Amino acid sequence: MSKDTALMVIDVQNGMFLEDYPIHEEEQLLNRIQLLLAKARESHNPVIYVQHNEEEGAPLETHTPGWEIHTAIAPAAQDLIIQKHVPDSFRETNLQDELAARGIKKLVLSGLQTDLCVDATCRRAVELGYDVIVVKDAHSTCGQGSRSAEKIIEEYNRSFAERVKLLEASEVEFI
Repeated sequence: MSKDTALMVIDVQNGMFLEDYPIHEEEQLLNRIQLLLAKARESHNPVIYVQHNEEEGAPLETHTPGWEIHTAIAPAAQDLIIQKHVPDSFRETNLQDELAARGIKKLVLSGLQTDLCVDATCRRAVELGYDVIVVKDAHSTCGQGSRSAEKIIEEYNRSFAERVKLLEASEVEFI
């Protein structure tokens, strides 16, 4: 990949890692995102964090410890942080303007939650004409009802593969 490629880390915030709603393979997720961050930074590709904001009392309440980006994958000084209030990272944010200003044409997506914000952002990025790669082992979610997180991730990876390129974290190269 080239300099027109950015890594996006979506909603990997402290409030997403709750005992009541365990994220599938959370340690492996964080390790894989760390690997992606190292690769992107080493090759001087932009890193964009997306930070979800919720109302008072919610796990991702703005400016609370739960809202903070997980310390294991903390942003560096040069990284861009986009604030959002809905699952689609482009909706009512300055993401599109920031990507255009940086000449970004390709997005490598990782983060939380597979079936909500990762999916919504992927769909919108494709609609906007971006070349999208979803890192199939660097996004996750929690189980919902009778559906396990593993099953949800598997289903969405099949769906992503129909629309965009799907790579494992170990296969992603920014150079």
